[in-house]
Amino acid sequence: MNLAGFCRNCLSNWYREAAEAEGVALSKDAAREIIYGMPYAEWQALNQTEASAAKKAEFEAKRPKDH
Repeated sequence: MNLAGFCRNCLSNWYREAAEAEGVALSKDAAREIIYGMPYAEWQALNQTEASAAKKAEFEAKRPKDH
C-alpha cells in the first residue's frame, strides 16, 4: 500500500464504480473478491496482520488527503 499509494480496497472500490458506470451491478464484496482473488474475509484471515507504528506513520504521511 505504501509503495503504490493506495490499497486493494481502494482498487476494488474503483473497479466497482467503473462497473456500475457501465451498467454492471457489482457489490462491494464481489469487487473485493475479484481484486483479492478470494473472499475478503478469507484473505484477511490468511494475510492481514497489524501494521507496525512505522508503517502506519509512513501511510499517514503518504496517503491522499482528499479521502
